[in-house]
Amino acid sequence: MEYIYFIDKASLVIRLINFLIQAPKLRHCELTVVNQIDGWVVRLKAPYLLTQEQYGDLRAFLEEIGFHYRPQVRMNLVFCSLDMGDSPTQVMKDYQVAIVSYGVPDTTEIEAFRLQFSNGLGYCPETLA
Repeated sequence: MEYIYFIDKASLVIRLINFLIQAPKLRHCELTVVNQIDGWVVRLKAPYLLTQEQYGDLRAFLEEIGFHYRPQVRMNLVFCSLDMGDSPTQVMKDYQVAIVSYGVPDTTEIEAFRLQFSNGLGYCPETLA
């Protein structure tokens, strides 16, 4: 199963990652987090079929923190390239996107990106809050 959502703030992305880490069936899913000027695009690929209850819980949580996102052509190409085995670094170079995290859900990459970006700007934009 694949879920693609748009989330406004980094703190909500971190909440999603913590939710996934705590859920036994979702702990080993593949999560792609892309930063955009106006927010974050997250793609979650679950390696297992979820039960009706797990599916409902996940959908409810995702709807609470963001909204379903229909990627444009370029973002679809980003996801396809990652699926075909291209490295995140190469995909970022080819498509000029900021892939902040790719693979097993982990909050450290999001937090490091937030800190480095804010330090570089001298302030914290709303999307990084």
